[in-house]
Amino acid sequence: MKQRIAITGIGVVSPAGLKKETFWANLKAGRSFVDEITRFDAKLYPSRIAGQVHELDHYTHLSGRLIKKIDVFSHMALVASDQALSDAKIDLDNIDKNRTGVFMGNALGGWLFAETELRDLYMEGREGVSPYMASAWFPAAPQGQVTIYYGLKGYSKTVVADKASSSLAIWYGARVLNDKKNDFVIAGGMEAPVTPYALLCANTCGNLSKSNTDPRTAYRPFDSGRDGFVIAEGSGMVMLEREVQARQRGVDIHGFIKGIGFSSDGVDRKDYAQDTSALEYAINECLKDCQWSKEDVDYICLDGEATQIGDILEVKALKNVFNSKLGNIALSAPKSMFGNLLGAQSALDLIATLLSMKHGLVLPTINYQTKDPQCDIDCTPNQAVSREINKALIIARGRGGINVVLGVEKE
Repeated sequence: MKQRIAITGIGVVSPAGLKKETFWANLKAGRSFVDEITRFDAKLYPSRIAGQVHELDHYTHLSGRLIKKIDVFSHMALVASDQALSDAKIDLDNIDKNRTGVFMGNALGGWLFAETELRDLYMEGREGVSPYMASAWFPAAPQGQVTIYYGLKGYSKTVVADKASSSLAIWYGARVLNDKKNDFVIAGGMEAPVTPYALLCANTCGNLSKSNTDPRTAYRPFDSGRDGFVIAEGSGMVMLEREVQARQRGVDIHGFIKGIGFSSDGVDRKDYAQDTSALEYAINECLKDCQWSKEDVDYICLDGEATQIGDILEVKALKNVFNSKLGNIALSAPKSMFGNLLGAQSALDLIATLLSMKHGLVLPTINYQTKDPQCDIDCTPNQAVSREINKALIIARGRGGINVVLGVEKE
């Protein structure tokens, strides 16, 4: 990356909190926010637990009229974007909206709106379908709604790359700023998979935990008893701008996007390669792009899929890249506390990492009880640990062997 890009605003809508202060307080306490799905009858699903967002309407700034026209994943994106703009102290009346863009990622689109309208189509015919159906469900809808709501007309993009979607969206936004095509960028992701059809699709992938009897302990990355990840809903947004501009504005800087590495396994449409060379390549390319040595890295926010093979492959790749140096790097998967937001997860991982840097605290991987000999790493089990973090990597992997590694650093 030509120059590091400043992160000046943060917005959070998550099962662990609907603003960054609450999100941080709950994560450092090591609490679980995974629970049984109750908003619809999920008893016939193999996995019927999730990290869910409650009381979104209490935090919204949107009119009831607009909410009726959009899916909940757009609603969450608008709430998180508003927080990020406010946190960055952006005065929309005094910036060039033609040079302010929106870069967002998700994996599924807005299925609650789509499912509801398709049901009405079959029950009531064409007259029963909302005219907003076509614009509410598709993956680029949140990007469009944010640009319309705030009148932003800069270069923008939506990325769909499974669980790596928001990592790539954030990188894309940073790249556009480096190329001086925009002056400001709202970047991040959103996902709303806790709906009947979306949950069905997620279950068919075979990677979800079936530990339904004890939801709060179900998501347990790197533990020998792990049986898959738990889905979650929410949104994470960050405000990006060039460092020089951020310093001229005199605003607080949460951290910097320093570099990226990415690759594809090129093996299977959904499974990871058993050979970890592609993930290792992405990690090494990120270090090279950041101009860091392996010794420079203080913390790695792990992908932590919690599948048997997924965690083994991640650990193998880290050991091959860092060798004995891995023991000096703090590792954890905070997502174990609130679930995996699929296409939005990387954005929440970035925000959790930035807050860890600010407070000098490594967030825990909860529900870790029994060591797996093939995953013998210190993943900061169950309790947060004090440590200064200046440079960190965030790992994201998607189905089909998508590997993305972001490098971020402190002020």
